[in-house]
Amino acid sequence: MNALIVRGGWAGHEPVACTETFRAFLERNGFTLYVVDDLDVYTNRDALASVDLIVQCWTDGRLTADQENGLVGRVRDGAGFAGWHGGVLATGYEAAQYQHMVGGRFINHPGGFVDYTVDIAGEHPITAGLDSYAVHTEQYYCHVDPALEVLATTTFTGDHGAPETAGVVMPVAWTRRFGQGRVFVSALGHSPADLEVPQTRTMTERGLLWAAGRATGSLPLGTFSGSM
Repeated sequence: MNALIVRGGWAGHEPVACTETFRAFLERNGFTLYVVDDLDVYTNRDALASVDLIVQCWTDGRLTADQENGLVGRVRDGAGFAGWHGGVLATGYEAAQYQHMVGGRFINHPGGFVDYTVDIAGEHPITAGLDSYAVHTEQYYCHVDPALEVLATTTFTGDHGAPETAGVVMPVAWTRRFGQGRVFVSALGHSPADLEVPQTRTMTERGLLWAAGRATGSLPLGTFSGSM
């Protein structure tokens, strides 16, 4: 299987380091990797036709119509799409088709880096065996599609100068079917350290496999792709 990693944009989200976190894992699972730092790859329909999984980490990107159509069209035709945090949720704001495919967009993170709980929601192979866990990172407040299959949530307290958020249960990770394709999105992953939290790492690795149409049930909890 072929995986395309598209990385760049705002340097604060460390797109190279974050995507490198999963390189060995993907290669061990049989993916041939292609890594690019140009959104124009989405206009190359011939190249995209051979891609089974697209992993995007590009904060603050603006998609041209051709880029958006190429990406959205390939996922609708059967490619998987996966990503985390601002690399998928804080990019392409003006691209309606892209926003519909991803199923959510970043709006705010009251308080910046805060302590909060990630709660596992429902049953899914991506979260099998995981329990709720604590994190210290940005708590993403997003506008989300009500049709998502929610994997994990967080509940806002209304603190940090945002009383209007009190009691809001916000999706943290989700999947969706998009045409013939699969989409996995996680709001977690500001930095490599966030992605190394065992539960987050497990959920993300399983999400990558799920988006590519691969089985996730044999993937153990707390897998660290750099140390296996």
